[in-house]
Amino acid sequence: MLKNYFKTALRHLLKNKGYSFINIAGLSIGMAVALLIGLWVWDQLSFDQYHQHCNRIAQVMQNQTFNGKVNTGKGIPMPLGRELRMNYGSDFKQVVLSTWSMNSMVTVGDKKVNIQGNYMEPGAADMFTLRMLRGARSGLKEHATILLSQSLAKSLFGDTDPMGKIVTVDGDMVETVAGVYEDLPRNSSLHHVAFIAPFLDLTSWTKGQEDNWGNNSFQAFVLLADKADMSTVSARIRDVKLRREGEQEASSQSALFLQPMHKWYLYDEFKDGVNTGGAIRYVWLFSIIGGFVLLLACINFMNLSTARSEKRAREVGVRKAVGSLKSQLVNQFFFESLLSVFFSLGCALVLVTLMLPLFNQIAGKQLSVAWGHPYFWLACVGFSVLTGLISGSYPAFYLSSFKPIKVLKGTFKAGPNAAIPRKMLVVLQFTVSVILMIATIVVYRQVQYTKDRPTGYNASGLITIIMRTANYHNSFAALRNDALASGAVTEMAESNTPITENDHSDNSFSWQGKDATVKASFNTIGITPAYGNAVGWQITAGRDFSNGFRTDSTGIILNEAAVKYMGLKKPIGETVRWGNKPFTVLGVINDVLMESPYEPVKQSIFYLSSPADGGILNIRLNPRLSTAAALAKLEAVCKKYSPEELFDYQFVDADYAAKFADEQRVGRLAGIFTMLAIFISALGLFGMASFVAEQRIKEIGIRKLFGASVFNLWGMLTKDFVVLVVIALFIAIPAAWLFMQNWLGHYTYRTNLSWWIFAATGSCVILITLLTVSYQSIRAAQSNPVKCLKTE
Repeated sequence: MLKNYFKTALRHLLKNKGYSFINIAGLSIGMAVALLIGLWVWDQLSFDQYHQHCNRIAQVMQNQTFNGKVNTGKGIPMPLGRELRMNYGSDFKQVVLSTWSMNSMVTVGDKKVNIQGNYMEPGAADMFTLRMLRGARSGLKEHATILLSQSLAKSLFGDTDPMGKIVTVDGDMVETVAGVYEDLPRNSSLHHVAFIAPFLDLTSWTKGQEDNWGNNSFQAFVLLADKADMSTVSARIRDVKLRREGEQEASSQSALFLQPMHKWYLYDEFKDGVNTGGAIRYVWLFSIIGGFVLLLACINFMNLSTARSEKRAREVGVRKAVGSLKSQLVNQFFFESLLSVFFSLGCALVLVTLMLPLFNQIAGKQLSVAWGHPYFWLACVGFSVLTGLISGSYPAFYLSSFKPIKVLKGTFKAGPNAAIPRKMLVVLQFTVSVILMIATIVVYRQVQYTKDRPTGYNASGLITIIMRTANYHNSFAALRNDALASGAVTEMAESNTPITENDHSDNSFSWQGKDATVKASFNTIGITPAYGNAVGWQITAGRDFSNGFRTDSTGIILNEAAVKYMGLKKPIGETVRWGNKPFTVLGVINDVLMESPYEPVKQSIFYLSSPADGGILNIRLNPRLSTAAALAKLEAVCKKYSPEELFDYQFVDADYAAKFADEQRVGRLAGIFTMLAIFISALGLFGMASFVAEQRIKEIGIRKLFGASVFNLWGMLTKDFVVLVVIALFIAIPAAWLFMQNWLGHYTYRTNLSWWIFAATGSCVILITLLTVSYQSIRAAQSNPVKCLKTE
């Protein structure tokens, strides 16, 4: 029996090649998109699942109130670790202090690698369940030891056993390799950590900080006790720091809380101390897109399947007349539907295999199909069976119930109401497509709008170099003079932070007219006098720093946001106290965008840095030379002063562009999926237009005999489809406006929803509809009326 079902189903598919192709192609594309998005969503949702105790690991974070606003940060003071161990030991299995991830130069002999690593307390390897390939997790218990990732060990030692070998970090820290751990996967928040060294070895950070509750320069990770509740412990430690702070620090109203590891990536955004989401909104967005695209494909499949089934009424009558049972007809129709769906699944898996490398490149992932995972096949087969059963249910139960005598006499008519469900599905299809199109345009405009935002400096030809040793800093004056003399650069300056980010702030500023009850936090950027010329900032009042004025050591430059916040009507010459030390305002600059391009510029104070504040070289390349020639000359100068350092530089415009990476990926992927959604919808419309033209072939012949023109017939056949699309537009446009208005609400600095977006989308969709339907309409209108009127 199954063999007969298969032969009949295959014969039916081959007999109607055009419809079969449209059905299988549309569903295949929809399934492929859903599979790709499913892989991406699974990767996002499984973030940090690599770590065995991820559900009980948390990071200690704090809310602080400055300028009347609650700021959330990961920085905590060093003595907090001791406090949690001593007084809250029953709540935690482990408490691990850590530095921030640092770009460091790791050296073995002549081999040098610039890479990120952390300095952590000994329990880190156990807490994060590193999978040791050599050595043991306990290796960090000894001073001057280091754990290397597998890839870093390979880069430094090749195939040689690294255990017990010596490596040098940043030119002065000598460490012994105590273990090698498996590279952490890309969907781990710690995947960038290529080495871990003992926390106390970094004395430049830790010295003198053991009892300093005001310095939030460290991180703390905790592993909860087995029976401890995350929210309960979080509430218990809330005021630990507040009780220990001095009077000045206590005014910030520090409140500690635990951020669970499973939320580090997906829920990393806070506003006014409340978690507002993060990458999870992209998970929801792509889940919805994937569901919509698959829905469009299923609508196509069901629409064409049910439409074509009406052509088979006579076949059902004949088969019933010769003795076929209703159950046999039901099984036959279901088998045909399932066969088409499984053909589609096979094609979809081939498409996914071919598209996955490109998808990974666009998405910035390393996804792979879990061919050997039973849940993957269960999901694929389960969905295929469900789709086949739903799409096959109409012909299976409706057509199999026909009275054979009515069908064979030709008295059976489907009736005008038979097309209503198909029209509703077409409306739903284009409603979804229009929403996706509008969403894609708005995402693209938001990224472009923010990228075009004035930065307050000139990024073209500006590079930065991280000073990994003290060599550049100790010889800065000579280094700068030689670099200028070489013609490679037009200016060079030091700063304590790159111009594309800032992690230095202070709240001990006061000025005349300041409200004593308000805690005012300012970004503080230490620079050398030539910084303004190097980065190309714009002075709007007063003057820049100069080597010609000794008094500039007690001078500061404010950005416009700081002037506005302070309420200074004539800022030049005003005195601002930093702690107990007075500073004079020398100049005001345009706001320099150093942090998130989606947020307002923070009030900032620039001051002449002391020798200990350096860290970044800001270099303006000579525009008269090619970039390659300028970099070659600059490298020769840098090697003269620090031969052991790698000449490792970053273009500022590239660093700034990296801030938009997530949004740009979302925009590209959404654009691709939207085009596929439109293609699937157009494909289904093409099939439906072909079916309608075939259904009305006699009507077309009669109208032609009575003098109807091709244009008249084209209008008649396309009108119904255009009406359906217009109805879809009236539903989709308000829905898209509400959806995207809510999405844009996550950004402080955002574009607006212009009317032309909706007008252009509507016009585009109507044009696509006309182009899709016109081929079949014109073809039918040009057919020979004699052939149209022949009896079947």
